[in-house]
Amino acid sequence: MRLFCNGFQTYGAARMLGKVVACFLTLVSPAMAEEPVTVLALGDSLTQGYGLPQEDGLVPQLRGWLAARGIAAEVINGGVSGDTTAGGAARVAWSLGEEVDAMIVALGGNDLLRGIDPAESRRNIAAILQEAEAREVRVLLVGLRAPGNYGADYKAAFDAIFPELAEAHGALYAPDFFAGLGEGDPAELQAFFQPDRIHPNAEGVARIVEGLGPYVAALIETAK
Repeated sequence: MRLFCNGFQTYGAARMLGKVVACFLTLVSPAMAEEPVTVLALGDSLTQGYGLPQEDGLVPQLRGWLAARGIAAEVINGGVSGDTTAGGAARVAWSLGEEVDAMIVALGGNDLLRGIDPAESRRNIAAILQEAEAREVRVLLVGLRAPGNYGADYKAAFDAIFPELAEAHGALYAPDFFAGLGEGDPAELQAFFQPDRIHPNAEGVARIVEGLGPYVAALIETAK
């Protein structure tokens, strides 16, 4: 960015105007010239940043990840601790303000904790995607993998929700919220979680952001 303009002289009104415009353009950096994309992160406590200092939560760390790569975006924290897919469906209409260009949907964890029927979770997520479609808001749907303790049928039905709805509604799809943590020994992965063994710690969030970041970057690109 240039901090001053050389050769600004007054040789008539037209010439002056041209000089002023040229001077202004040298003061505008590329980041200022690009209009940022506004992204709503609709989620639960994993999105909200439960148990962490504000700066260590998912949304602040994601903002930092994007900024470090020169991606112009404003990410709104739409995470509500304890929220289910039903809660997300109930609030998506008023959460999608006119300024929102794109949305990350990361819900379903509390449905799993409560053993909610996957068919109900599917209906709720479909309603969220339909609302986004009606507003022409691009969506990244982030999947979760059900544990095996509810049985094979439950797991199969729940795991299928995300890829199938993403395809049906033309949404981008990230297969697993926790993919950034890797596929190591579950005991070793606990090092990335808080004592409750449910919510990631700051390092865990950083790894999750590394995994999700490229998907979010792709979402932003499609929303421009």
